[in-house]
Amino acid sequence: MKPAVAVYQGERLGRYGFGPGHPFGTDRLAAFLAEFARAGLDRKVQWRPSVAASDADLAAFHTREHIERVRVQSQSGRGCLDSGDTPAVAGIFEAAAHVVGSVLAGADQLLAGEVSRVFVPIAGLHHARRTHAAGFCVFNDIGVVIEALKRRGLRRIAYVDIDAHHGDGVYYDFATDPCVFVADVHEDGRFLYPGTGDREERGLGAAQGCKLNVPLPPGADDRSFMAAWDEIEAFVRAGRPEIIVLQAGADSIAGDPLTHLAFTPAAHRHAARRLCAVAADTAQGRVLVTGGGGYHRDHVAKTWTAVVAELLADC
Repeated sequence: MKPAVAVYQGERLGRYGFGPGHPFGTDRLAAFLAEFARAGLDRKVQWRPSVAASDADLAAFHTREHIERVRVQSQSGRGCLDSGDTPAVAGIFEAAAHVVGSVLAGADQLLAGEVSRVFVPIAGLHHARRTHAAGFCVFNDIGVVIEALKRRGLRRIAYVDIDAHHGDGVYYDFATDPCVFVADVHEDGRFLYPGTGDREERGLGAAQGCKLNVPLPPGADDRSFMAAWDEIEAFVRAGRPEIIVLQAGADSIAGDPLTHLAFTPAAHRHAARRLCAVAADTAQGRVLVTGGGGYHRDHVAKTWTAVVAELLADC
């Protein structure tokens, strides 16, 4: 019998990054894989190779103009794809396409019943918008997969984001969509990029009340996270999701060089455990997890390993 948890990896997926000295370097995947093997979990999952998204896949969320701009600048390797955070390094188009394609492939596995849980470590690029890159995020794999899930007939999709940064590229591009339930706990935007995600933002129009933002002050620790979690879980459960997507960014761990929250991996473990329980009740067990941010390599490795350990716990 095949393992019930699939993990995507591969050299092309690991190429997503912006060179030496940049916080989002290409060594993040290797750091995770080494820790994952040390924990003895590498023999318990179904390994899947990364897959490239097609232009048609990307165009389900992004404009053709944005896709072509990334392609051209990726060939030259010059300039930035946004105001300065996201360099157009050579080959970034292909690497970003593998991020998106791997998440789409994981979703296909879930819908086909091949596995019940999927983890894509280099993914969860939640700042990219339909028309442009932003905040280290070239293409928004979450946005693409949500559109794909809707095309497959799903009408209740839960997106939970525990990255330190607000997932603005998901929240705002689905702000009016009642099919997408967004629960986002993050560092207060008054102190951290992208400066969004106020508590009062609950969705627009027909989607009013379908979104939940929980901003936390700098220094918020596991106790703060656990206090917020009951509200988040109740919100997700009330949406009766058919699938749950978790962005498990490790930049909310204490000591990240770019952020100011103070979680431990126990917070991420708890989120994964409880979302698996919700999914078992409402979503045929289907949970798709993306690694998201995190710029302290040891924290990334240990946090993502803890998350996958939880995905494996009752398999």
